[in-house]
Amino acid sequence: MGERTMHALVGPTAVAACVLLLTVGTGAQATIEAPGARRPVTPARPRIAPVPQAEWTEVQRGLVAKYGVDGTADNALRTLLHSPELVDGVMPYTNYLARESTLSPRHRELLILRVAWLCANPSLWATHAARARGVGFTAAEITRIAQGPDTPGWDPFEATLLRLADQSFRNSSVTEATWKALSASYDMFHMVDAVETTGHFIMLAMMYNAFGVQPDEGAADRLPTDVPYRVVVPPREPPLTVARLTPIEGRGISVNRTIARHPKLYERWQPRQRFVVGVSKLPPKQRELLTLRAGWNCQSEYEWAKHVGSVGRARDHGLDPVRIAEGASASVWDPFERTLLHAADELYRDTAISDGTWSQLAERLDTPLLMAAITTVSDFRTISLSLNAYGVQLEEGDEHFPQLPAK
Repeated sequence: MGERTMHALVGPTAVAACVLLLTVGTGAQATIEAPGARRPVTPARPRIAPVPQAEWTEVQRGLVAKYGVDGTADNALRTLLHSPELVDGVMPYTNYLARESTLSPRHRELLILRVAWLCANPSLWATHAARARGVGFTAAEITRIAQGPDTPGWDPFEATLLRLADQSFRNSSVTEATWKALSASYDMFHMVDAVETTGHFIMLAMMYNAFGVQPDEGAADRLPTDVPYRVVVPPREPPLTVARLTPIEGRGISVNRTIARHPKLYERWQPRQRFVVGVSKLPPKQRELLTLRAGWNCQSEYEWAKHVGSVGRARDHGLDPVRIAEGASASVWDPFERTLLHAADELYRDTAISDGTWSQLAERLDTPLLMAAITTVSDFRTISLSLNAYGVQLEEGDEHFPQLPAK
């Protein structure tokens, strides 16, 4: 596609060579290491055990009947049952993107499996490898998804879909060449469904990795162990100055009016956002700290502006946006706030949380709050990449990123 690329190839001798920074603005600032420099390491056992069926409440039984496949619950859903409000927030969008979107079943599974591979999520891989076979993928094609878009055998369009997933994961954005190549065959609804499928399943992978969700009993598929972990993407392009998707006319902020161009998707998207910004019991200061750190790491200026300003009102909650940009090393944070920032950074860079950070979070937060904190970071990682891909522009009065001194 004529794009220069940067490589992250992880094998027994390559880990030391895989440190890449995502630079921004003037080049004087940098986020933490970008995702994809090394294979994520995920828990080998649950950190939050799935709720046994024998212990389900009437509310939980109702959620399984509403969202489960044929009225059953896999390990992922049984884990989410610890927070019924989270189930109602996440599952409408999950089911829409996995089963009902405008994408063909083949293209859905292609994107979801590539995300599962990028995030090294064993649960999503096991579930969707089986579904992929059911829609016609061969075993060789499923392995080739792990091998990536440059592996011989892909048709050009499917290779470009895989590149969409890789760029979204690594750069939290999509190149103009990739967008144009997909738009040549996809209408607006397909484009939004493709971006949102990639982003939402990155979110789920981050959550499931943190919670330690394991493949279901009897699931035969496992992440391939003989495929080198390889992410090859072009350098991130400058932020868009013109929106790829023009918001619909009307009241409300631009992100909502952009997603609302796809009404069916928007209806299913809204519960996820309501959970994070309204239903979740996570204290507002903690929520906005995590939200802004996710936006900074993804370099989503619109997301940053709204949560510094009219949506999140960070300063009203005692937060200094400059210190959030500086990260956990800033001197203003108390020990738990610093732990939250470490969690946000680890989830962005590793799509997982280290045992030490998890233990520190679990000392302060009960299970529903812990799940809400992880979901907040994961959600705004996804929102940020969507905003960047669509080119949602700042609105009048929005605050730009702070300019940090060079180090």
